Amino acid sequence: MSFLQKSFSLGSLILPSNIFCAPLAGCSDLPFRRMLAKYKPGLIFCEMVKMDALVRQNPKTSRFLAFEPTMHPIGAQLCGSKPDLAAECARIIQDLGFDSLDLNCGCPVDKVTKDGSGSAMLKTPQLIGDILANMVSAVQIPVTVKIRAGWDSSQINAVEIVKIAESAGAKAICIHGRTRAQAYRGPANWDWIRECKQAAQTIKVIGNGDVFSASDAERLFLYTGCDAVLIARGTMGRPWIVEDIYEYLTTKKVPARTSYERRDIFLEHLEHIISYQDERKAVQDLRRVGCWFLKNMQGASKLREAINKAESALEIRKLITDYTWEEVIVSSPKIEEETSSC
Repeated sequence: MSFLQKSFSLGSLILPSNIFCAPLAGCSDLPFRRMLAKYKPGLIFCEMVKMDALVRQNPKTSRFLAFEPTMHPIGAQLCGSKPDLAAECARIIQDLGFDSLDLNCGCPVDKVTKDGSGSAMLKTPQLIGDILANMVSAVQIPVTVKIRAGWDSSQINAVEIVKIAESAGAKAICIHGRTRAQAYRGPANWDWIRECKQAAQTIKVIGNGDVFSASDAERLFLYTGCDAVLIARGTMGRPWIVEDIYEYLTTKKVPARTSYERRDIFLEHLEHIISYQDERKAVQDLRRVGCWFLKNMQGASKLREAINKAESALEIRKLITDYTWEEVIVSSPKIEEETSSC
């Protein structure tokens, strides 16, 4: 049985697959999404933006929402707890040319939750419904919502929110298998995703949490019965993971990628960063991206250290190009606990 769908509907929107790439705060910038687009996920998201900033036409927000034709289908993700802004924001997103709109009710970061947004909205489920209903009534593009299982282990209310979102007209709900209190610690509990799928009537259920390999995606489908999978931290330094999942769900094989192939993909990401950022920011980003790409690669520790000490993007490019890649051994990815995704 293959869980891969090569035609997946969100309302009237037909997507090329049911394998999606999540919005990652501080990561899903234009260079990152260029890399993801190469491997043709069913849906890519820009970084989450705040409703307040969107209506104020904040320049930084506009930069977050920039995308290229090759990135379609592409979704925007908003956070905010003001129903009166929901319709206006939804129309702005639609007018910008996005294919779908997601409401973030899962981000656990304090600077987001302190004003009642993100995962703080799990405490007020009906408010989620009100905002979703306002969005749905304002636009033709499909509206979805991303949640966690609950605020903490004593307040697990994902099933309740599934029913509210369904009534509000949302086309899909993504469940991250952790609570807000957990943040990114400990394993994701896929039981909560399965319970949501069992409760759903018409709304599509998207599973999320601890998908770091193609076999993880298959296990999530098999265990929960979810309709689609959203990959978050698993895309960091592995933009090809979507292609791996496609191949594995079709043939039970995963494409082998040598250290040299990974080097070339890293260099391609580097060039996108250099063309997008100023020199200072490019160096900062390359240090971070270098950690992603070189993680789980035995023999690359000296390169990681050198990149972190480098003072220019050109120096980093030379370090990568000149490194003795034949000594690098690729190992299996491990679960990372402290990298934020929304």
